[in-house]
Amino acid sequence: MDRLCSRAYLNLTNMKITTKIIENHGIKTDEYKKIVSLIGRDPNFLELGIFSAMWNEHCSYKSSKLHLKKLPTKGKKVIQGPGENAGIVDIGKSADGTEYCIAIRIESHNHPSFIEPYQGAATGVGGIMRDVFTMGARPIANLNSIHFGSPQHKKTKNLLRGVVRGIGGYGNCIGIPTIAGQTCFDESYNGNILVNAMTVGLVKKNKIFFI
Repeated sequence: MDRLCSRAYLNLTNMKITTKIIENHGIKTDEYKKIVSLIGRDPNFLELGIFSAMWNEHCSYKSSKLHLKKLPTKGKKVIQGPGENAGIVDIGKSADGTEYCIAIRIESHNHPSFIEPYQGAATGVGGIMRDVFTMGARPIANLNSIHFGSPQHKKTKNLLRGVVRGIGGYGNCIGIPTIAGQTCFDESYNGNILVNAMTVGLVKKNKIFFI
């Protein structure tokens, strides 16, 4: 087994990197130049795969972070903006004087859900509930916005069924209801769907956990 692993590793590290391989990894020309600049040489096949995974849209939000930076993130009621597992907003005191906050986390699980709709959507929901938990909050509600290709497209029916079941299944198994959602169909999503999930949690202000 060790010999097989070593041989496989050598095959990956010695493989000639072509323009087609770079393109198939979703790496743009300027991004490839950046990789070469960072490591001081051309990457091997294994390294290229690592950069491809870490620099893809799902992990780095490389096409959307420019727009996300334009959104307001500070205010009198904002306890925690971007940087922690979930955002925290102060919602005031209850009748007994206890100070409460809302924890909010949103995540996209687009291509994972396109590849495996049930697990992709379910792990997207699970991940954001985890992020709310880690701030000391208790998840109280899930929401979603999901976008699919044309209803006539051969993949749409299976993707819709799997994503809806995945979102509901993960929330239901731990008792967190999905209280709102949006579903859209357009042929522009035939090649890749959008699965945006959101979890809202409740936490006492003096119980917020910061890393």
